[in-house]
Amino acid sequence: MNVFEAFFHTQNDVNHIDPETFSKMMKEEEDIFVLDVRTKDEHKTFRIPASTVVDIYNSDFAERIDRLDRAKTYLVYCASGSRSVSACKQMKKMGFEKVYNLRSGILGWRGEIERG
Repeated sequence: MNVFEAFFHTQNDVNHIDPETFSKMMKEEEDIFVLDVRTKDEHKTFRIPASTVVDIYNSDFAERIDRLDRAKTYLVYCASGSRSVSACKQMKKMGFEKVYNLRSGILGWRGEIERG
């Protein structure tokens, strides 16, 4: 596998979804866990309702993720979609199968927002 193939193979390991699909899955799927991988301060400012923050920059990120139920479906987001890609890749390596990245992050989200 050359560098070009390796890059695209890595990108394809993550399931990217648009805001509409993310919202639909939140409403229609069972056992959904909405995961915000931004900082606690970012999460406090504004967030997707019913989301749980696990800061990808914290040293205990992998430990906290490891305690989550692998049978659930995880909808993962950050500000723009970059940190959440990293989180999704790490979760896949840890054995989570149903992990989806909000492609545009919360900045592209058009659904309901909680503040404060």
